[in-house]
Amino acid sequence: MNRKIIIPKEIITVNNSMEILRDSFIEIENGIISRIDKLKNIDLNNYNGEIFRFQNLTLMPGFVQTHIHLCQTLFRGLADDLQLLDWLQKRIFPYENNHNANSLRISAQLGISELLMSGTTTLLDMGTMNHQEVVFEEMIESGIRGFSGKCMIDENDLFPTFRESTKDSLKSTLELAKNFHNSANGRIKYGFAPRFVLSCSEELMIETSNLMNDFNGSLYHTHSSENKGEIAAVRQKYGKENIEYFASINVLSNKTVLAHAIHTNEKEINLLKDSGTRVAHCPSSNLKLGSGIAQIPRYIEEGISVSIGADGAPCNNNLNMFTEMRLASLMQKPIHNPTSMDAKQMIRLATIEGAKALHLSNEIGSIEIGKKADLQLLNLEKANHSMLDGDENLYSSIAYAADKSDVDSVMIEGKWVVKNGVNLVYDNSQMMATGKVELHKLLNRAKIN
Repeated sequence: MNRKIIIPKEIITVNNSMEILRDSFIEIENGIISRIDKLKNIDLNNYNGEIFRFQNLTLMPGFVQTHIHLCQTLFRGLADDLQLLDWLQKRIFPYENNHNANSLRISAQLGISELLMSGTTTLLDMGTMNHQEVVFEEMIESGIRGFSGKCMIDENDLFPTFRESTKDSLKSTLELAKNFHNSANGRIKYGFAPRFVLSCSEELMIETSNLMNDFNGSLYHTHSSENKGEIAAVRQKYGKENIEYFASINVLSNKTVLAHAIHTNEKEINLLKDSGTRVAHCPSSNLKLGSGIAQIPRYIEEGISVSIGADGAPCNNNLNMFTEMRLASLMQKPIHNPTSMDAKQMIRLATIEGAKALHLSNEIGSIEIGKKADLQLLNLEKANHSMLDGDENLYSSIAYAADKSDVDSVMIEGKWVVKNGVNLVYDNSQMMATGKVELHKLLNRAKIN
């Protein structure tokens, strides 16, 4: 039996009571949290297992990001300062269309590496159209937990060469789902991923939803209501608002995750609420693309599931949950008031609410007995953090002051993937060298400077 004990300075449980425990430890057996107790209740001298002491580090759940594009990490810094539809047409679609297996593999490695090093242990990824099996292979090999799925596009007026027939898209998606859903002992799941309304026929949207229903535990993952130009085009095409259109074809449900949902009317908010649809909020991306500010406090007030994702590296430039938490809070305060989206709520959105959005809250998202040991240890004893101890100062430090450089160690299902600031999965210098070579080859294929 693989047993270990972790003894941190404090434990942020993110349980229903938001308990913070001190002078305590957790025990992990075969990747599962088997015990949480006070140190006085255990004889460590006679413990039959590994003991890890982190007297200056804070233990909390790993982050859960609910909208990521691993296939785009290689394009970081190559699509700056553009409107969404221009961003897609002039940069992202041409780049994705010219991925081969090698360039996609290093892109996935770069993305997963950054996520692990900044405390993210679970993700919902939107894949790409070609070579999607490579993304799954890297997710399996790396140890990260998450969903991914082939990006489905059968209409593309913006970049017509980046599409395939409805039949081929559905066929290859079904094959991938059969091969990878619930792989790696259930750690990897399939997220069916029609790109967005303007790149998918109605048949594709509907049939994809039907496919998803055949794979228990899978999700329907798409973009919605991100940009006013996009919404105007949807309205012109279908005579409906984006989310109204989704409702009309019956693809909204508690298994649907919509990235962004920025521009919504009252009817659409009610549709999100009544259907149980999840909203993946991407604050950095929404600001950088000039898309707008989503009605996140209203969604939460209405009981709509809200979680957080960094989106892709070309529309954010970082995949760092600390940045997303801080921005998600600060961008709402001038609109509402300074008490809106407080630090404690940000930590919940980044952990347990993400787990709930993915229907994984019985497995991850908090530190509780019976859950998987997906954990991170933070060093908050630095000059950029509060000098005072105490629960509220702790939440404040994490939501407003912390950064990925404060992540000391990360484990997934009881296995270390980052230890003492060292990436145990990927070699950074090797990734950088490979990434530069593969990017230049891709740019030559795409004929974009």
